[in-house]
Amino acid sequence: MEAILGNVMVDCNDETELQNFYAELLGWEKCVLFGRPAVRSSGGVVFLFTGEEDYVPPVWPEEKGKQQKQMHFDFQVENVPEAVKKAEALGAVKAAAQFGGGQFVTMLDPAGHPFCLCRK
Repeated sequence: MEAILGNVMVDCNDETELQNFYAELLGWEKCVLFGRPAVRSSGGVVFLFTGEEDYVPPVWPEEKGKQQKQMHFDFQVENVPEAVKKAEALGAVKAAAQFGGGQFVTMLDPAGHPFCLCRK
């Protein structure tokens, strides 16, 4: 059996804030699917956002005894410094620890999820 990726569900504290952040950052369409705020790429990739009352942001890099990330997104961009400026203007922050050199920058979205802006 072959499966294809349907949607990615992203837990957070404020689902509308995160929907707006990723719609602006990625240029994806805002929509509602399965009763959840979502964004959809022109290629059909969907992120759905669900607000969790007891949401705890992950710590990155990981620290023993702290909420660890479960996954992160890598987004390929033409110009990494410009993409970083845009992400920061939308509410992301640059992670204190950086390991990408000139290849990528690790950011934290408004809910604390790490994501990387990677040079194409």
